[in-house]
Amino acid sequence: MGAVTVVHHLSVRDARRVAVRAQLLTAQRPGDVVETVRELTLLQIDPVKAVAPAHHLVLWSRLGSAYDMGELDRLLAERTLVEIRGFIRAGEDVALYRAQMAGWPTPLRRHGEVSAWQESNARWVEANDRGRCEILAHLEAEGPTPTGGLPDATDVPWRSSGWTNDKNVQRLLDFMVERGEVAVSGREGGQRLWDLAERVYPDVPDLALDEALAEQDARRLAALGLLRSRGPERPTEPGDAGEAGERATIDGVPGTWRVHPAYLDPDDRFTGRAALLCPVDRLVFDRERMAELFAFDYVLEMYKPKAQRRFGYYALPVLDGDELVGKLDATAEHKRGVLRVDALHEGGAWSAARRDRVVAEIHDLAAWLDLDPQLPAHLGG
Repeated sequence: MGAVTVVHHLSVRDARRVAVRAQLLTAQRPGDVVETVRELTLLQIDPVKAVAPAHHLVLWSRLGSAYDMGELDRLLAERTLVEIRGFIRAGEDVALYRAQMAGWPTPLRRHGEVSAWQESNARWVEANDRGRCEILAHLEAEGPTPTGGLPDATDVPWRSSGWTNDKNVQRLLDFMVERGEVAVSGREGGQRLWDLAERVYPDVPDLALDEALAEQDARRLAALGLLRSRGPERPTEPGDAGEAGERATIDGVPGTWRVHPAYLDPDDRFTGRAALLCPVDRLVFDRERMAELFAFDYVLEMYKPKAQRRFGYYALPVLDGDELVGKLDATAEHKRGVLRVDALHEGGAWSAARRDRVVAEIHDLAAWLDLDPQLPAHLGG
């Protein structure tokens, strides 16, 4: 007889609780920065400072006001954590990407094929081999260098209908990261400093490509708890789980999912808390998944004209327990020394206890930023 396929049938509430547990947003907070990054698998780097840079804001949401931003900088300098493809990851996770780097371009998923756009990128890099070699020679001789300090010897300009058009060195560096040749060694004045990858990444054993891709799927599912079996291709971090975990269905939500069984709790011992989330927090980053599991209406409005914004320039989604319940429109004004709260958009009817929990998080956010909270009168301001 063949192996029995386990299929879990989840309510939407159970699915939400799996997602919240996996993202370390229950009352049981993680212990430190390294544990948090390892469990989440990545921190997305985003320098927008309306409240705080995304990678720091995600850590505060998990660790609270005891989190020191300087700790993340120290761990990056020590290479305990490293930057790979625009994400901060645990240093040992370089092992999960070396096979892809060595064979670039390689399939983005197990049992997949190299796509046409990957092949096009590879041809562009090949056409600019002279520029690639000059960058490597410069870094070998000079060490860490900002993008603007690197030679541009590209023979074929990068063409794009977007913001990367003619950004030849930057695009070449992006592909050299994917090839495992260069890496971000630090930041100076907000600019990335580049160096040879062998000087930045820790020396860890390689994994075979299939094994590495399978482990990436497993780690991604462990970090998010519940994912689609298949999703659209993404050049950096996929949005599905492949064959990791176990099959699941969710009441009222179409399609097949994969669930990490460690987050299923038949005794329903879930203990939630209030949390203010970064707009690119992994709990809400996949807006389709967010809508399916949380029925939450949210969009980042910083790119919209002011008159068209409903919630604010950089509104923070508000989690309470296993529900996304509102948006906080707040701005850190360091020159004035205040965290200015313009609005707390409450979704549905809030109890006084819920409001108290959320306001307490606002005060914790202000304390972490070393700012005085400036709230509307009805919130105690």
